[in-house]
Amino acid sequence: MTPRQPELPHLWLMTDERLGDGLVEAIDRLPRGSGVIFRHYSLPVAERRALFEAVRRRIRRRGLVLLLAGDERMARRWGADGAHHRQPHAPRFGTAPVHDRREIRAAERSGAAALLLSPLYATRSHPGASALGRMRFAALLRATRLPVIALGGMTAQRGRQARLLGARGWAAIDAWGGSSGGKKRG
Repeated sequence: MTPRQPELPHLWLMTDERLGDGLVEAIDRLPRGSGVIFRHYSLPVAERRALFEAVRRRIRRRGLVLLLAGDERMARRWGADGAHHRQPHAPRFGTAPVHDRREIRAAERSGAAALLLSPLYATRSHPGASALGRMRFAALLRATRLPVIALGGMTAQRGRQARLLGARGWAAIDAWGGSSGGKKRG
């Protein structure tokens, strides 16, 4: 099977254990062409792989892009479209998490297709971490030619604001979970 080279999505779901049984519901809320970054780091490898397989089958039926957080070799073996990584080598398709100019430069050297810049706003994922705020986010966004995905405390409204600042799109956990249809913070 030839690996897919997907179009870079504008909307992303970051998975983690917080979604619990709502993971399928969150995936089903995503519009066609969106992306999912599968994390679930705390699971033992066999359980993580089994959950990944179930998610991958659902995502393929829905026409979504799937990245595996971590090693590119594992992403390839598991059948992901690419990796969400911090490695210095370019994945065939992938994103990299960044928080400042130094990390932006490292991600550019890694060959990442896009950057997930965070946290734009305060987030439950990193309690107590300083948010970038719109001004600093915009300055960091201008410091790279790579597409930037906003992350951290995102809602649909905040995602639209990030796009006005120049972000390609936005990613969240909580905004796609629960019954609020993207109104909760993530």
